[in-house]
Amino acid sequence: MIRIALDGMGGDYAPQVVVEGAVLAANDFEHLEIVLVGQTLALKQELNKHKVLGGKIVLQEATEVIGMGESPVAALRKKKDSSIGVCIDLLKKKEVSAVVSAGNTGAMVAASTLNLGMLPGIKRPGIAITTPTLHGMSVTVDVGANLNPSAYELFQYAIMSDVFAKSILKKKRPAIGLLNIGEEESKGTEVLKEAYKLLRESNLNFIGNIEGRDFFTGKADCIICDGFVGNVCLKMIESVLETSVKLIDRELGKNRLTAIAAWLLKPVLSSIRKETNYEEAGGAPLLGVDGNVIISHGISSALAIRNAIRVAGELVTTRVNAQIVEAISPYLNHTASPAQSSERKPSNA
Repeated sequence: MIRIALDGMGGDYAPQVVVEGAVLAANDFEHLEIVLVGQTLALKQELNKHKVLGGKIVLQEATEVIGMGESPVAALRKKKDSSIGVCIDLLKKKEVSAVVSAGNTGAMVAASTLNLGMLPGIKRPGIAITTPTLHGMSVTVDVGANLNPSAYELFQYAIMSDVFAKSILKKKRPAIGLLNIGEEESKGTEVLKEAYKLLRESNLNFIGNIEGRDFFTGKADCIICDGFVGNVCLKMIESVLETSVKLIDRELGKNRLTAIAAWLLKPVLSSIRKETNYEEAGGAPLLGVDGNVIISHGISSALAIRNAIRVAGELVTTRVNAQIVEAISPYLNHTASPAQSSERKPSNA
């Protein structure tokens, strides 16, 4: 049985939607036990609305909640008994094997980094998201944890994403692309140019620089970028997918002929909706920290919470973190020194 701590107070629609997602996961995944963390009175009221099969949800009291707009580090220091803090503490004590939260992303990154520490050899964490392409799923790192990484940290993101793509996405030899403003090696900032050299000299399947237009083509299985660019791309992707579906619906409903076409295309459209729906991905792993941490979108639905819990279980069973440590070890001695010499300003986690 794998125990997973779920932040019951995290997200725009907590605790109602979070509890519903926990119930879905508990009923669907027999090998998981969910520790629902938060204000137990409110959580019990929501749990009483559902039928839990097998009794695989237990409650853990946390009296405080970190709001979505609060300063992460300040909130963690002030609110010692926050649901995020308690979740991470349970993971640190190894009372659970993973943590899932749709709460304040900055607080999750800060709590995980400060309290769990980093995996041996890893310098900074990166948030990984999966997106659909013409050739299956791809993974992008980072989308918000490290806004100003060094070349060596970008190189480490590539190693971590390679492991993730192999373990979770089942890619045999993932193609790795460095997100840039052009495909030429000479393009981009000095940090990107240095990262390019590190990737080219590694044993990874590095295909060179890729551009924003390559996000959905499947040219790269792993897309590497800094957290600032990655977060902008993430929000743009969400908007493009949502808008595309709405535009198709609007056009197909204009008249009787298009309505008939919509009926005929219903199975195809339903398949596309499912493939491009963020709810199916569930949550984004925070790679690099010494623990299995999943960060979910603040607007997560019950289905998204359910799938985030599923992904957390997959991280545990596939031993992604152990594989990252093994994959990074050959590069520590001869890569770290020159790569870390590039100048950079402190990053906002």
